[in-house]
Amino acid sequence: MIKPHTEILELHSPAKLNLFLHIIGRRSDGYHLLQSVFQLIDWCDVLTLKLIPENEIRRINPISGVAPEDDLVVRAAKLLKDFSGCPGGVEIDLKKEIPMGAGLGGGSSDAASTLIGLNALWNLNLDKQTLSTLGLKLGADVPFFIFGKNAFVEGIGEKIEEISLPTQDFLVIFPNRGIATASIFQDPQLTRDHAPITIDGFLASPQLAQTNDCQAVAARICPEVKQALDWISQAVPGSAPRMSGSGSSVFAVLEPKIDHANLHNLLQKLPEGWVGRIVRGLNKNPAYNLISSE
Repeated sequence: MIKPHTEILELHSPAKLNLFLHIIGRRSDGYHLLQSVFQLIDWCDVLTLKLIPENEIRRINPISGVAPEDDLVVRAAKLLKDFSGCPGGVEIDLKKEIPMGAGLGGGSSDAASTLIGLNALWNLNLDKQTLSTLGLKLGADVPFFIFGKNAFVEGIGEKIEEISLPTQDFLVIFPNRGIATASIFQDPQLTRDHAPITIDGFLASPQLAQTNDCQAVAARICPEVKQALDWISQAVPGSAPRMSGSGSSVFAVLEPKIDHANLHNLLQKLPEGWVGRIVRGLNKNPAYNLISSE
């Protein structure tokens, strides 16, 4: 548990991969019904929260080009402060490692870590459900990061159930171009009738769920997606690369026999602006490590 009188917290906010993404229907209000498995990975931003005597939320080293009203960590802190009525203040610093616009959930993870960390620093003692309800106002993926474990996700993202996954390494490539999620889900060619699966079905035959229903549309809208998929196929033959979420990052599972040293060398030759990394799956959001014994 967090030590009494702690005044500063450094939290690692992990990215996540969608091991698959199926669209199984659509609600009358237009929202799509999804099924996915969210896998936490050790590609992390570093969030530092420091208590200050002033009754204010102070953001230092802000991200260039991101207005304060669009900064998710600031919005998360304000949301929690307004909800709780806490008179305390905080200084927030964020070191971005997860590429912005990559579709890896970095912003949502940072927001979740802000809620988790300030809940501890301000001694609010709010439970995960309350934090998740607040987090949903900031983004659909925030509750998952507050949940803090790998999950089988359904509905519009609100149904989250813990799932046990093997520890695996992944190759992740961001081709330096984002995709507007709305442009994919509004596309008339998007598959919307994938047959539902169960957790047991996925665990019994994970290879049957290695598809992303958004991928074909995304690759048409954003040619870089296909280029990144092709790059992985050439670098790691037989790896069955796929897109994560609504893109534009793509990934592949790395079998134990893969030569990581050779792969690191290949990553040095990525097209200009692309970002690639070998990552390992996590079982728990490390943002909880300093503040919880669960």
